Amino acid sequence: MSIIDADAHVVESEHTWDYMEPADRKYRPLVVKPTGEGGGEYWFIDGKIRGLVRIVMTAQELDEVADRTGRVMWTPQETREMENVEARLKHMDELGIDVQVLYPTIFIEQVTDKPSVEIPLCKSYNRWLTDLHSRGNGRLRWICVLPLLDMSTALEELAFCKEQGACGVFMRPIEGHRLLTDPYFYPLYERMSELDMAVGVHVGNGNPQELDLVSQYNGGGSFWKFRIPVIGMFHSVIMGEIPKMFPKLRFHWAEAAALWVPYVVKDLKRRWGAQNKDLPDNILKEYRQYVSCQTDDDVDYVLRYSGEDNIVIGTDYGHNDQSTEIEALRNLKELGSITEPQYDKIVTDNPKTLFALN
Repeated sequence: MSIIDADAHVVESEHTWDYMEPADRKYRPLVVKPTGEGGGEYWFIDGKIRGLVRIVMTAQELDEVADRTGRVMWTPQETREMENVEARLKHMDELGIDVQVLYPTIFIEQVTDKPSVEIPLCKSYNRWLTDLHSRGNGRLRWICVLPLLDMSTALEELAFCKEQGACGVFMRPIEGHRLLTDPYFYPLYERMSELDMAVGVHVGNGNPQELDLVSQYNGGGSFWKFRIPVIGMFHSVIMGEIPKMFPKLRFHWAEAAALWVPYVVKDLKRRWGAQNKDLPDNILKEYRQYVSCQTDDDVDYVLRYSGEDNIVIGTDYGHNDQSTEIEALRNLKELGSITEPQYDKIVTDNPKTLFALN
């Protein structure tokens, strides 16, 4: 039985951009240390600061967080930035993980609003992941990043990524000024269905205006910016009947926990009932929707609404935020709140189906 981490990360480094074509190197992200930013290093792309380059907390600080939260968050820089693939695989062995599905880090927010810049950034990232995948002995599967500002180029890049081992496409709940239900994305969904690839809807937000609005107030923080859009977009995908339009397409809703599933399922049933329409008894299974849980979710309660076939779990490997729990897969088993067959589905059967892993 393969134990699958459905949401691990790579943290981009300067090496990520070594795969740019010579003509595109003028767009290469730069590392800067702006004043007043706590001494952290940031990416400078297209004339703007676009996000942290590296985790700035020390191992000791992360150990202190682990003591307070009960969650191990620390990972070596050489493994989270993939400087040493063998070390990453060894760490996976120590964690009891056979396969990690790798999501990006920098692309959680919009990196540019110009196709001419987005295209070379995405291509370089995907070729970096292609290289890592080739050295991962089949254990490092990955979610590709497409230049969605240029759909024709995105579809070309999708074919390349599929050939190189990508098992899904990274998408934010809000892509610029478009929601994922926008017909603009229908050609992408059609092609992904043909290629048997999943939509990886990860916590994130590609709309700078909304991020700026939320960032004016400290009360909401990343919950407003990143988690709420995931939940709202799940609701919209079902209400918009996207699963009926694309009956082979699978969605992964990553890193927003899973306790919202009962609330949203109940709300959908009320709304569809008011429209004299009936939802399937098991919405997630019928519509191929997979949700990542956390160990502090009431997973046994969530399963009453999600069913046993559509919940997965990830470690958020490489990050150090409220979602990160490096030993999540092991901890879920030790909690003892679900049955052994349910656990096996969450860590093996369900992610294998979601990402079409052999």
